[in-house]
Amino acid sequence: MTPLQAADLEAALECARRDRVETIVVGAIISKGDSVLVLRRKQDDYLGGIDELPSGHVDKGESLLAALRREVKEETGLTVSQVHRLDSQFDYLTGSGKRARQFNFAVDVLDSEGKIVLSEHCAYCWAGPKEADALNLTQKTRNSLEQFWRRLN
Repeated sequence: MTPLQAADLEAALECARRDRVETIVVGAIISKGDSVLVLRRKQDDYLGGIDELPSGHVDKGESLLAALRREVKEETGLTVSQVHRLDSQFDYLTGSGKRARQFNFAVDVLDSEGKIVLSEHCAYCWAGPKEADALNLTQKTRNSLEQFWRRLN
């Protein structure tokens, strides 16, 4: 996708509305070189043990970018410093059976060398393309990461 523009984000949201998506989710692709930050869901959580990007739902009245910054801070303790682009998106069903669309953004953070503080996950790792093969990623997340890595080359 092209560099981030407000009109592009609004068009993406309008498309989700037309597609009758009920829940909007944002995800962050935080990278260091070719490695990206991946979080592991707690075992007793919905989809426990799954590896995923820092992500979460957009609250009513909240913009995509505000939700992205909030979710990254809540889940990792990191502060988003720059949002480069809407990198990928995919649809899935939530635990309650609602159709959700996750918009994944390539971002930089101020403190990627600092300590990551997990609040909703049990572990994290920095994974490149080879390490990702061993992770418990959904196919849709795996596809999003493969797309991200192709852009790096």
